[in-house]
Amino acid sequence: MTGFSLRKLLLMSAGILAVGLGVAGIFLPLLPTTPFLLLAAACFIRSSDALYEWLTNHRWFGTYIRNYREHRATTRMTKIVTLALLWGTIGYSALAVVDGRLFRALLFAVALGVTIHVLSLGTIAAKRPAEEERPDT
Repeated sequence: MTGFSLRKLLLMSAGILAVGLGVAGIFLPLLPTTPFLLLAAACFIRSSDALYEWLTNHRWFGTYIRNYREHRATTRMTKIVTLALLWGTIGYSALAVVDGRLFRALLFAVALGVTIHVLSLGTIAAKRPAEEERPDT
């Protein structure tokens, strides 16, 4: 074989699954995004340079992963969007979908825990695209 082992195949498969779960976590409030993307990066770094490069240089995920791994931080806008989506979906689920005080309390406890985690992350300035030079006319 040309350096392609069962171990690499399993790690690549796990990484792809983790990316899928991370993407789902963007929309599902109880499914975390960051741990799955970090897991995917760990799987890819051990199995596929191409997939690792793709993930860490991805338009949306790359900066997010690098900021979290290198600085344990994220941008203010990411925090705002994360918390708005979290509380919006958890609030709706707890008040309109779930019956029972225990389940509602559990949902709010999870939301509170995630909120504490998000707010405990450092805040970094968002990078702005370089302004294009415009010739004076």
